[in-house]
Amino acid sequence: MPVDERYPHIPTRLARFDELDELTVIEMDAAEALIEAGVPFPDEPHPLAHDQLAACLSEGLLFVAVDESDRPIGFLAAEEIDGRLYIAEIDVLRRYQRRGIGRGLIGTALDAARRRGFSAAMLTTDRFVPFNYPFYASLGFHEPGPKAAPAALKAILDKEIASGMGADRRAGMVLKFRTEE
Repeated sequence: MPVDERYPHIPTRLARFDELDELTVIEMDAAEALIEAGVPFPDEPHPLAHDQLAACLSEGLLFVAVDESDRPIGFLAAEEIDGRLYIAEIDVLRRYQRRGIGRGLIGTALDAARRRGFSAAMLTTDRFVPFNYPFYASLGFHEPGPKAAPAALKAILDKEIASGMGADRRAGMVLKFRTEE
């Protein structure tokens, strides 16, 4: 992936259990950018539960981008669902956004998924926030038609919509690594 020459390379690595509290702070800070962009949350934004982060960590699918002191400034939490990488959350502290850190985290996660033989990556996002849907599309993710979407992705979208997120705003996106049978 190309690196923006205006910014130094930001290293990524697997998260550590003792960093879970920091990841919650990052997630809540990044949620402010969504609020500022006009995303209507059904209630107050709430972070992923520690047990969900710990499960991603146990699967080796919780990645952090770190500053020069090795402190997390962004993270990506994912899990394996039906042989696919599901990106459950990606957040970067607002003061570090727009520097390619999210792109680097996704690249790290996609590399790990390919090494494990996953067939694709998938995620859900807000289709109207200019730094969400277009960003994922620039990485090769696309919105499959209803018949082509994996059942697990449809179920996640249904759950999000049932929780009060607007059906018109939510989008499920997929990036295939290889042809699925």
